[in-house]
Amino acid sequence: MAIYVDFMQIEFKGYKWCHMLADSLQELHDFAALIEVDSRLFHRHASYPHYDVTVQMRETAIEYGAIPANRKKIIECAKKLKVELQEQIAQSEDC
Repeated sequence: MAIYVDFMQIEFKGYKWCHMLADSLQELHDFAALIEVDSRLFHRHASYPHYDVTVQMRETAIEYGAIPANRKKIIECAKKLKVELQEQIAQSEDC
């Protein structure tokens, strides 16, 4: 299991932002909590579930063990997280 951060630097509201993903949603949420990323930065309704993090948060994530990842790895993780989130939603609707 691992946490990944991409190399994006999207300017928005005076900050540069990138994306943080993981091999599983639980690992992603746990890591975000560990480095104190606000849960409101989690995008579950985007094309794929991820956290938006500032470049400064990205550096903190790397200090804690996140892996800088290329586009191919980010897309691979994004697809897995999307499937996992859809399964969680389906299960919660069945209850």
